[in-house]
Amino acid sequence: MSFRPSKASGEIFAKIAFFSTFAKSHYYRTMGHTAYTLLDKVNSPADIKGLSTEQLRTLCQEIRQYMIECCAVNPGHLGPSLGAVELIVGLHYVYDTPEDKIVFDVGHQAYAHKIITGRREAFRGNRTKEGISGFPKRSESEYDAFGVGHSSTSVSAALGFAEAAKMQGSGHKSIALIGDGALTGGLAFEGMNNAGASNTDILVVLNDNNISIDRNVGALHDYLLRMTTDPRYNKAKKKIWDKLGDNWFRRNIQKIVRTTKAYIVRDSGGHLFQALGFRYFGPIDGNDIEQVVDTLKKVKDLGGPMLLHTLTTKGKGYAPAEENQTVWHAPGVFDPETGERIKSDKGVSRYQDVFGEVLLELAKMNEKVVGITPAMASGCGMNTLAKAMPERFYDVGIEEEHAVTFAAGLAAGGMKPFCNIYSSFSQRAYDQIMHDVALQGLPVVVCLDRAGVVGEDGATHHGCYDMAIFRSIPGAVIAVPADETELKDMMYSASLATTGPYIIRYPRGYGEGAPWQEHPFSEVPLGKGVRMLEGSKVALVCAGPVSYRAMEAADILKASGADWNPSIYNIRYIKPLDTDLIDEACRRHSVVVTVEDGTVIGGLHGAVAEYVAEHHPSVRVIPVGIPDRYIGQATQQQQREECGLTASRIKEVLEKYTDYLNSPCHPERHEVE
Repeated sequence: MSFRPSKASGEIFAKIAFFSTFAKSHYYRTMGHTAYTLLDKVNSPADIKGLSTEQLRTLCQEIRQYMIECCAVNPGHLGPSLGAVELIVGLHYVYDTPEDKIVFDVGHQAYAHKIITGRREAFRGNRTKEGISGFPKRSESEYDAFGVGHSSTSVSAALGFAEAAKMQGSGHKSIALIGDGALTGGLAFEGMNNAGASNTDILVVLNDNNISIDRNVGALHDYLLRMTTDPRYNKAKKKIWDKLGDNWFRRNIQKIVRTTKAYIVRDSGGHLFQALGFRYFGPIDGNDIEQVVDTLKKVKDLGGPMLLHTLTTKGKGYAPAEENQTVWHAPGVFDPETGERIKSDKGVSRYQDVFGEVLLELAKMNEKVVGITPAMASGCGMNTLAKAMPERFYDVGIEEEHAVTFAAGLAAGGMKPFCNIYSSFSQRAYDQIMHDVALQGLPVVVCLDRAGVVGEDGATHHGCYDMAIFRSIPGAVIAVPADETELKDMMYSASLATTGPYIIRYPRGYGEGAPWQEHPFSEVPLGKGVRMLEGSKVALVCAGPVSYRAMEAADILKASGADWNPSIYNIRYIKPLDTDLIDEACRRHSVVVTVEDGTVIGGLHGAVAEYVAEHHPSVRVIPVGIPDRYIGQATQQQQREECGLTASRIKEVLEKYTDYLNSPCHPERHEVE
């Protein structure tokens, strides 16, 4: 393993990219503001109640333009929110919020909601430190009825609001706005099954845009869109439109086709929801504000469980977002005029890219290797395998629990599944990892992407808790690579394992520049860490890429004139723990500092402190990591600074405990070689 590769060239490119992005961002912030005839007057939903249909159309256009303007320099989930503008405006126009409750699923689509509920100017600081959250958040606004960052929760929560309103006799309405991707999650159907049986007054608005982040998959999705994807229908449609041209006759024919299509889809698609006890309405054009408002007014006071099926376009109103919906789900910084995305090339690989390339390489080496993802193929890098070996790739939809048990079945059948789940979302699959994988000792590799702090998505998406959650599972292996090369080798080691779960966790974003592509596969000894730096006084036991920050802290300490350096260890495995390495650290030092990009309660610190308390009770163990509170949205660097995980903050800890060691009250200790 190469612990300290040169990153000078990468840092130069990163600085150039940063200043280029900053210059464009400054331009759009200072020069790109648009004067809005209607939006500038909207400070709450009450301000849109008296608008005409034509004014509502103008307002929706202005909201879209405002979102594009803001997200161009302050990145966010643009595509989903562009597609949901009319639905959100219509809901606030017809219903009396905040007394009537709108529950979003997921919060990716809620930007228009934030903009028209008193947070228009605050939206310019969306997803920034000290700014507003990118998702609905109860503590942020009375209009945010229920906090949401994960998927498929809206129906259950909205049903809770509806039952509360019924018991209290308030008469307040309850609406769940759910995307078709979120509807693939089992929890959504648990809620619908309960709601349909309860006969409670609840409206579920299905925002059906044919895509979540990657293209939606599954029988339900196919069922909902059978008519619109029929090749005969689309072939005939194209032929007719080409012959008619663009004129009044074509527009009238299109109205007839929409009516006929709605009747056919309603006749076939509505049976599913009717079987669950819902009255089914639609489908309607969810991007036509007149249809949305008219339909909502008609169903508002009908009562009982209802589902309104709406068809929308993700990225609606912005050509680049409509044409490439996956990329524009969250495009990063871009030029709003040209649609050109402004990328920062750091000269090193992202962990997600390393995972994708290595998985494909392993699949070529071993015909039993397969990949599984719950709707995050492009995000986690598994789209590389999907393109090269589609028969060895499974996207199961937004179904983390099913993904793990499906992987367990594959393993029991003799395959070697790599199941990649974002760390935060893996919390949903704890039961399956425990009972379906670990209890049966099945060789499932669970790769936890986005471990640690994740940046602007904030508290709902941090992968802080995986080490603490899964460390209690008997027989589990928890591997924490420090860089790209270790990730490659740990994936290879996992492919050789005969029992499981073999859990590998790694962060979002760029690696350390380790030469993983030239590095041949090498097995990482199970439960064995390595010493990176031999020093004195304080030992740093690190998990993951923070090992590099510890080395940088040692360099800063040395440059400041210190006559000593700490010892630094890369633990590599949280479980099984390298007790020989911990014994060495405790024999040579009276203070051991654990450094981890995870919660200090139960993770690396928990493992080390438990062992040291039993075997080296005179040694003090100090934690550095995610504190016992939720970390708000900010950049990853800002969050790491807040949690003490930067080189400068680690140096502060070293200096603090050096003073402690030098104090008269501290007993003398003899360091052995």
